[in-house]
Amino acid sequence: MKRILGFNVDHIATLRNARGEGFPNLIDLAQKSITYGADQITAHLREDRRHIKDEDIINLKKYINKPLNMEMALTNEMIEIATKKVIPHSVCLVPEKREEITTEGGLNLIPIYNELEQAIELFHKHNIKVSLFIDIAEEQINAAINLKPDSIEINTGIYSNLPVDSQYEESLKIKQQAQKVFKQNIAVHAGHGLNLANLKHISNIAEVREFNIGHFIIGYALEFGLKKAIEDIKKSINNENL
Repeated sequence: MKRILGFNVDHIATLRNARGEGFPNLIDLAQKSITYGADQITAHLREDRRHIKDEDIINLKKYINKPLNMEMALTNEMIEIATKKVIPHSVCLVPEKREEITTEGGLNLIPIYNELEQAIELFHKHNIKVSLFIDIAEEQINAAINLKPDSIEINTGIYSNLPVDSQYEESLKIKQQAQKVFKQNIAVHAGHGLNLANLKHISNIAEVREFNIGHFIIGYALEFGLKKAIEDIKKSINNENL
């Protein structure tokens, strides 16, 4: 089975916002990325709107012909935007702190378990699939299984930041939890910090069927172009030779 590549377009918006002049064009590049092989578009509408803006997420839903995966914090504002203004194919619930540069860890499901139950039910009423971005800690995995989302996205940030010679061992821990989740008929995704140098061990985990990658693709595209960046990542997640 071919894996799904979710191209995270946040940092196209970061570059555009640096000048505030509408270039590069987020929607145009999202559409081009689909022709290059991206299977879905992922975008994080943060509370501080540091990259993706409200009109971006609405226009992505309107103008792209592939699924839109909206990353968001579990707040009333974001829930209202997702269920009343956008209706994306899926939402990925993530933790969010104003002072962080990027997402620093997975969602802690335990203290917000009841709120998550209610939110998942609401999203499902609007035919929106729900993913939970979590670490592989046992208590988080067990809570996620009990919540019965459509998928979990494993935070690969810790794995990605390890020295190369320690990544394989960490990938075995990810594999164990991915198998546990997959057996409960919950899809398994992966994202955060993944690149061509560290994808191998994660792409060898059969249960991981979707990868959401953005920052590396944008950086790689500066040297080789967006088309090659997406094509190379697609080959890597499917264990094809570059």
